[in-house]
Amino acid sequence: MTIASSSPPSRLPTGGAAEASSRTGTPQGVSGEDRGDGRLAALFIAPALLGFLVFLLWPTLRGIYLSFTRFNLLTPAEWVGLDNYVRMVNDPIFWDSLGVTVEYVAINIGVQTVAALAMAVLLQRLTQSAMLRGIVLTPYLMSNVLAGLVWLWILDTQLGIGNEIISGLGVDRIPFLADETWAIPTIALINVWRHVGYTALLLFAGLQAIPNDMYEAARVDGASEWRMFWRITMPLLRPVLAVVLIMTVIGSFQVFDTVAVTTAGGPANATNVLQYYIYGSAFGRFQFGYASAMSVALLVVLSAITILQYRLTRAGRTDLG
Repeated sequence: MTIASSSPPSRLPTGGAAEASSRTGTPQGVSGEDRGDGRLAALFIAPALLGFLVFLLWPTLRGIYLSFTRFNLLTPAEWVGLDNYVRMVNDPIFWDSLGVTVEYVAINIGVQTVAALAMAVLLQRLTQSAMLRGIVLTPYLMSNVLAGLVWLWILDTQLGIGNEIISGLGVDRIPFLADETWAIPTIALINVWRHVGYTALLLFAGLQAIPNDMYEAARVDGASEWRMFWRITMPLLRPVLAVVLIMTVIGSFQVFDTVAVTTAGGPANATNVLQYYIYGSAFGRFQFGYASAMSVALLVVLSAITILQYRLTRAGRTDLG
């Protein structure tokens, strides 16, 4: 009996694909179509990346460098180390400006958040009219400078229609933007008027992500609207509300244009917010090194507040399973 012997299967050359890849210049496992998609993506990203490098990263790095120098545009920057920061710590106007800014932020964020949340809930529960949402957003389409000028005319002590109405009610005219007590709350409420519609629409978008089945089940169990708001709406809206708070706090600390066109930091520095003081130091007194040091300090403060807010509000996690 003859036993047939079978020859071992022939082995395919293992280096063929790698050799072909090296000859064509294409990385192994990457097709020409993938390379084309990558180049197209890079082409679309390039303008934004260029803008980020030129208008954000480079000015930030340049500002940090200038904060350690004495620079006035007329002479080369002179390295002074930590002198600008020592001056800032001992500058009473800096601390007063920071206190004014914190007061403004507290009023602006407190009123704006409550008003925007109420508007968002009403838009979601009562009506979802696109026209009404457009009307709510209208003040946000106006620039801060224009909004400040409009309210400056409305609240003018002598000729403003707001004070004319107050006078017609038998109440003494109120110097809203010329009194140390009224100035910061008035500026804060002007910015609330302009931004509250945009903030409300952000929260409205978050409310749209909450399943309606939860509200229906709660109604079946006899829950009231108030109880559903605290037990369903607020917990599930928390991540969106946290992000909105982070955005509005950062924006509020950077208030400048409304102050510039209404009070110019007065009366008696009552509205001399930190951004306006930085601007005056740089472009009014040409102390660019000192202004840069205050800007870096503001950057550090905002970074710390943002990180703290993010952790305390658990913005990266949701209760919606």
